[in-house]
Order: sequence, then C-alpha cells, then structure tokens
Amino acid sequence: MKRKLRKTPFILLGFFLLLWLVGISLGEPTRVLEQAKSICLECIGIG
Repeated sequence: MKRKLRKTPFILLGFFLLLWLVGISLGEPTRVLEQAKSICLECIGIG
C-alpha cells in the first residue's frame, strides 16, 4: 500500500527556515539581545 506524502508541511518548514536565515543574516538576534539588556538595566535602575 503506497501512502501519499503531504507537501504542505515541508513547504511551510522550508519557508520558515528561509525566514529564520534572513533574520539571522540581518542581525536580528543581536538587536533583540541589545534591547533586552537595556530594558533589564532600566528595570533595576542602572540605565
């Protein structure tokens, strides 16, 4: 018995992987960490 392979999950996975790679190439993780650090410093009254 041959099962039909669904294509939609693979297409979505490829699309999200592409978006993830574009975000990394644009430096988004660094930006997010910088914002988190500044917010934390403001919360404790240093920044």
